[in-house]
Amino acid sequence: MSIAFVVDRFGSRFGGAEAYGVALMRELSAAGHRITVFAREYDPACELKLPFHPLRIGRRWPSWIRVWLFARRAARATRQGFDIVHSHMNGWCGDIEVVHVTPVRYRWRVQPMPVIKRLLSFVSPRVQTYLGLEARRMAMRPAHRVVAVSQLIARQLEEAYGRPAAQFPVIAPGVAMPPPVSADQRREQRQALGLPAQGTLCLLVARNPMRKGLPTMLQALERLPADVLLLVVGANPASRDCVARMPEAVRQRVHLVAETSQVAPYYQAADLYAHPTLNDSFGMAPLEAMSFGLPVILSPAPWCGFAQYVTPGDEALVLSHPERADELAAAIERLRSDPVLRDHLRTGMRAVLARHAWPEVARQYIGLYAEILRERDSLSR
Repeated sequence: MSIAFVVDRFGSRFGGAEAYGVALMRELSAAGHRITVFAREYDPACELKLPFHPLRIGRRWPSWIRVWLFARRAARATRQGFDIVHSHMNGWCGDIEVVHVTPVRYRWRVQPMPVIKRLLSFVSPRVQTYLGLEARRMAMRPAHRVVAVSQLIARQLEEAYGRPAAQFPVIAPGVAMPPPVSADQRREQRQALGLPAQGTLCLLVARNPMRKGLPTMLQALERLPADVLLLVVGANPASRDCVARMPEAVRQRVHLVAETSQVAPYYQAADLYAHPTLNDSFGMAPLEAMSFGLPVILSPAPWCGFAQYVTPGDEALVLSHPERADELAAAIERLRSDPVLRDHLRTGMRAVLARHAWPEVARQYIGLYAEILRERDSLSR
């Protein structure tokens, strides 16, 4: 098949949703499908090289106008020449529309908010543009599917649009299976990265660490022994400022790394993964951590959609609330001091990883493509 893939930015370093797109297109390309990427930006460091059609929008426009202009240009650019248009963007171009984040309508029409704020949204051109684009994206029509990346998103779509959740097929992100990491390899990787050889290294990978629970992680670090360290990959100015405000005893145990497309070495260097996120429709980073054999600590649903895919205590440790720093500290202490628990979680993780293999994810999408093509063929008769 000839597939147009529409996304804002193509490259794993841009975030979990973007990494989902790269991995899926890699699988589809390897299966022989012809992929063309339509995006504002294509990461030059991305190892997957596909035909690229840039859709660049001038920065002089406000963000909501840029989103509308992108949607219009994407619709025009993909109108002909493709069997399937697979979109991760708000707009109306896709045969497959993949929803990675909380729906705009759910946020502005379902979630509680101050009355004045809700009333002002009805006259806000920014909010109305986002709502209008999403309404066109969700509109029911033949040979069209809206895919949710988690059960949480499917439920939010159901509440926002008054349609059964069954109308929104759920295809969760997948994960690659890297080779196992031995204790010696972990030590060598720490040395190569300039990290301390001793101590328990906790990892947090995020494009926006503040939203993924960095403040809670720092508060937990204050409660833990001095040999518990934190490695943050994806550190931005806000997260650096947050760390700078902590006591010296905490600051010296935190290692900050800027956004990078090469995250595997950091997973290989860590001892465990902590993800006290405040907002994740799914959460690809903890799934990737599992693939490297790291025991994982998660926020519960609805803050972390991935929590709905694991059995607490058997496949991951799940907090009662993302801001419970005392619980997070206790969970880290349990993992570092209890090898039986670590082995038990690693055994459970194998089942999670088997359910989220990228070839299986690609197979589900190919099945949806086939349904769409059959519907389109029947309409043309």
